[in-house]
Parts: sequence; C-alpha cells; structure tokens
Amino acid sequence: MKLPRQEMKRARIEIIPMIDTIFFLLVFFMIASLAMIPMSAHKVDLPSSSTAALKPLEKAVVTISKEGDYYIDQKKIAGVGDIKPMVASRLAQNPSLVVVINCDKSQQISKFTQALDLVKQANAQNVMVATDPQSPLEAAH
Repeated sequence: MKLPRQEMKRARIEIIPMIDTIFFLLVFFMIASLAMIPMSAHKVDLPSSSTAALKPLEKAVVTISKEGDYYIDQKKIAGVGDIKPMVASRLAQNPSLVVVINCDKSQQISKFTQALDLVKQANAQNVMVATDPQSPLEAAH
C-alpha cells in the first residue's frame, strides 16, 4: 500500500512589507532631520550662500530685522548701542562663544557693518554671518 506523499510548499518572499518598512523609515528620518537644528533668533529673510554650513551649538545671535529692530537671540534690545555691552557680557561668561550676525537681506549694508564692528569691539573671536544654503545650480547663475 502506498501512502500519499504530501508535496512540500515552496517558500515565498513577500517584498511588499519590506518596501512599506523602508518607506516608513525614510519618512521618519526625513522628518526627524528637519527638527534637528533649532535657531534661537528672530525670523528674518536671509541671503543665500553656497558655502553655508551647520551652526555651532554655543552661540549668541545678533539679529537685524526687516523693520530695523535689533535682537540678541530672541530678546529685542533698545538699539544698536546695546550690542557691544551685551555681547561682551556673554563673552565674559564663555570666551569661545560664537557670535552669529543674522541680518535681513533687505537691510542696508551700513547697519550690518555697524553691528559687525560692535561685535568685534566686544572682542568676539568667532563671528559668523547667517545665510540660507544655496544649491550649486543657483550658485552658477
């Protein structure tokens, strides 16, 4: 008597769940990377730069808004004359502090240079200018 032999089923690899998982991870990392660089300054419309890079962690941001108001980090100050003493006091606490000048691109260059001079007079060793990153295609034009 012959017993019926059960035929072995072939194993199948389902790729649909794997594709779903990969897209989920891609979306997760894209959203997470957008929230990694907080800017603690007043919002302005920055000029573009092809060499813009990530901002350092320990910084003081001097901002000149579109309306001509001055801010240090997000705190509005009375005028341009307050920049030097406030930056100097922050530098006294941390001499390696990076000072970022965050000037709206519609402002006059004289306001920018005045703020830069005051930051330098406060003996800031590390001064940066905030810009928007520019793609290589835009830089060529």
